[in-house]
Amino acid sequence: MRDFLRSITPGIVLNWVRKAKKEKRRQLLKSAQKNGDILTKSAIISDLKALGLQAGDTVLVHASMGNIGFLEEGPKTVVDALLEVVGPAGNLVMPTSPVAKLQYDYMGENPVFDVRNTPSAMGSISEYFRVLPGVERSMHPTEPLSAIGPQAHWLTKDHFGELTPYTQNSPFYRVAELDGKILLLGVTVWVSTSLHVLEDAVPDFTFPIYHDTIFEAHIVDAADQPHTMKTKVHNPVMSNRRKCGGLQSVFDRHGITTHGNVGKAASQVLSAKGKLRVMVEEYCKNGVTMYTPEGIPDWQPLKTPALWPKE
Repeated sequence: MRDFLRSITPGIVLNWVRKAKKEKRRQLLKSAQKNGDILTKSAIISDLKALGLQAGDTVLVHASMGNIGFLEEGPKTVVDALLEVVGPAGNLVMPTSPVAKLQYDYMGENPVFDVRNTPSAMGSISEYFRVLPGVERSMHPTEPLSAIGPQAHWLTKDHFGELTPYTQNSPFYRVAELDGKILLLGVTVWVSTSLHVLEDAVPDFTFPIYHDTIFEAHIVDAADQPHTMKTKVHNPVMSNRRKCGGLQSVFDRHGITTHGNVGKAASQVLSAKGKLRVMVEEYCKNGVTMYTPEGIPDWQPLKTPALWPKE
């Protein structure tokens, strides 16, 4: 129902609702600070471990700081806690896309993506993480990810030049190859960008998710050298038909989620490999996608492509 209401609500109303929610969160945080209800790094660490995160994990994080509660040191509290939990053998990964609206509109403005200087539009935690020493950022103009850890370079190095951002060379896919985890911290599956890996992982995906226009992107790398590459963007018509929330019950049914709280934020951890496996299998058997989370009537089962990481 939530996805349906979102699809039929005018953009101006959605923006008003978002602003109202943001102001409400701001007031709640202000009240928490005044009352001394302050979350420390140790408290966040305890909650993350209770969700199943541990040393050596590769973790892809989507987070909303405003939903967590008043943090002792702001985004630093969350990032420091995550780094301590995964430890030096683990990898921490975050989407740091500069796109705050539709990809088609963003690329139509002909932006230059500067790997070092273009900020993340994915929230204050991702932006704080992006500029930390030792963090590497992938060179994709619409869906770059930043990573730190022993496999950070491998996770990010081949994203440049991919015509679509969710291929087998993308960090989204490689997190699954490492049998990593996806942490949704105060956000829902709606914002889990790796849902799109399905669309690049199967041949002849049934919906026209990419716009016919191919954009030439201008990129400045970490050494200030210019590059160009071509990229497709999402079809805005299909973007408005997403019903991502309907996939939550699918993931829960397959047992790949662990639910809990981090601070005051309802959160969950999903197996990245399991999530991709479930999406491919459910698509091939029942036509389940983020556009059709309940499946497609009279769907003819497809032979499952063996494109996800091997068990």
